[in-house]
Amino acid sequence: MNFLISEAWAEAPAAAGATAQGSPFTTLIMLGVLFAAFYFILIRPQAKRAKEHKAMIAALAKGDEVVTAGGVLGRVTTLGDVYVTVDIAEGVEVKVQRQAVQTVLPKGTIKTI
Repeated sequence: MNFLISEAWAEAPAAAGATAQGSPFTTLIMLGVLFAAFYFILIRPQAKRAKEHKAMIAALAKGDEVVTAGGVLGRVTTLGDVYVTVDIAEGVEVKVQRQAVQTVLPKGTIKTI
C-alpha cells in the first residue's frame, strides 16, 4: 500500500579505516567549474551592460532623444551633474536623474514635441 512513499533501505556499515567520501580534488574541480559557469553566465554580462550604460550616460548631450526608466519619451534640454531636464511635450519639462535615462534614441525618432 506504499504507492507514494518509497521504502528506505539501510546500507551496510563501512569497513574500519575506509573512507566513504570521494576525492577532495574532484570536489574542488567541480566548485571551480560552477564558479566559472556563474561568472560567464551572470557576472560578466551584467558588468558589460553596466559599463555600456555608464558610457551612454556620460555621452548625453543637449538635443538627444531619450527614454527614461519610467517609459517617458522626450528630448534633453538641459544637462547637470546629477539631473537632466527632458522636454516631453510643448512647454512641459521633467527633471530626472541621469541614471534614469534608459536609452538614447536615434535622431528624428520623435517627430513633434
